[in-house]
Amino acid sequence: MTTDGLPHVYSGKVRDIYDAGDGRLLMVTSDRLSAFDVVMAEPIPHKGRVLTAMSAFWFEHLAGVVGSHLVSTRLEDLPEPARIPEWEGRVMLCEKAEMLSIECIVRGYLTGSAWKEYSRNGTMHGEPLPGGLLESSKLPEPVFTPSTKAAEGHDENISFEAASALIGNDLAEQVRDISLELYTRGSEWAAARGILIADTKFELGLIDGELVLADEVLTPDSSRFWPADRWEPGTTPPSFDKQPVRDYLDDLDWDKQPPPPPLPPEVVSATSARYVEAYERITGRSFADWHG
Repeated sequence: MTTDGLPHVYSGKVRDIYDAGDGRLLMVTSDRLSAFDVVMAEPIPHKGRVLTAMSAFWFEHLAGVVGSHLVSTRLEDLPEPARIPEWEGRVMLCEKAEMLSIECIVRGYLTGSAWKEYSRNGTMHGEPLPGGLLESSKLPEPVFTPSTKAAEGHDENISFEAASALIGNDLAEQVRDISLELYTRGSEWAAARGILIADTKFELGLIDGELVLADEVLTPDSSRFWPADRWEPGTTPPSFDKQPVRDYLDDLDWDKQPPPPPLPPEVVSATSARYVEAYERITGRSFADWHG
């Protein structure tokens, strides 16, 4: 996605960021999908709009915990060169924030890299956990487990003490408390609608010295969403995101290196449907009504 009228700042696997002037950034969320750190050739219809719509919902719903960088999701509020019809519903005009150098991860269930560490050592991020937990077990209470932000490769799990050394102890304590409150409120809301949020990653930054929530919030890309009726400790529940893509790729003889194999149309459509269903269940709104 490009526009000649705004300076391009950065492109990630999913988002393109432009300088909107006046201390603001324009984030445009594409339909690109990555699996095993490789971007697929086929876009997933509606994905970018789902991520934008869901983040906008959570920014509003969680405003009582912490403010956000979001200014608007409407085309008419953007600089003239960015009022591109194809961008309707997938843009976020945001205040520039000084982003923290850590990822703010909260885990409510034992899965992913945390499960691998526990199964080896009985610990999570180096801290002991009760014995006898299974994969996907609910943790006694949500845990803040920060990580580094890797310029290349994978982020590295770090202790709270290491996070404090990076950003300062007072700020680290604020970030931990805010992240845990965001997760608690968000997971309670989702659970009442049949979705368990196993873990999630928040991005926090500073605007005029105040902490704000940024980037995307409690989406299927930044979180593990599980259908509550499919959760059973000792198993890995299916997730509300790119699970059909992962399942398809896992069955292939592919080395998880670029270029990716082509995705069949039925896998693309099933993945798109997962994203839309997650949005509608979480928000109680019709995705057809979303336009930013």
